[in-house]
Amino acid sequence: MKIGIIGAGNIGGNLTRRLTALGHDVSVANSRGPHTLTALVEETGATAVTAAEAARGAGVVVVTVPLKAVPDLPSGILEEAAEGAVVIDTGNYYPQRDGRIGAIEDGLTESRWTEQQLGHPVVKAFNGTYAQDILDKGLAQGAPGRQALPVAGDDPAAKQAVRALIDELGFDTVDAGGLDDSWRQQPGTPVYGNRGDAETIEKALADASPERTAEWRA
Repeated sequence: MKIGIIGAGNIGGNLTRRLTALGHDVSVANSRGPHTLTALVEETGATAVTAAEAARGAGVVVVTVPLKAVPDLPSGILEEAAEGAVVIDTGNYYPQRDGRIGAIEDGLTESRWTEQQLGHPVVKAFNGTYAQDILDKGLAQGAPGRQALPVAGDDPAAKQAVRALIDELGFDTVDAGGLDDSWRQQPGTPVYGNRGDAETIEKALADASPERTAEWRA
């Protein structure tokens, strides 16, 4: 599959490593330009591109940049993606880093806000995952203690495509509902950073409270 990754930080870099190892055709971009990705390209065989080129022909596009950077992505960044492309949003809102975003402060889920900025539906995944786990924690299907990741989105087919990709990476998944339910996996919730199995993740999602914690507001 052709996959575009926009953002080459901890999550984006490790997804590039794992997805290329699985045989996917990965294009990766960051904010500083393709010339800064030489080491990652040499390590993985991925193709370094500009952010404007990352989604070109891709069936899956991963947007893994700080929320404050989303509005500054090139206009029409997803227009050349493959028909029916699935967009994965891994982002989290950290006010201390991103500044105050009024719509999110007023209750809009982070991924709904990102979706509005991109002008394309998104599926929320990997946002509470430790980057190193992407490299180290994947297990075969059915393995005891296989870690599970929550996945939220409005389009059942898109969500299933993301769940299948996560399974390929070596993790179970839990359907976390629609994008308006994705507050259950935002920072400060029981599932955020949770390395549990599917049963544990289901319980953590159910135990989430919409109240913003003091830690979140720091």
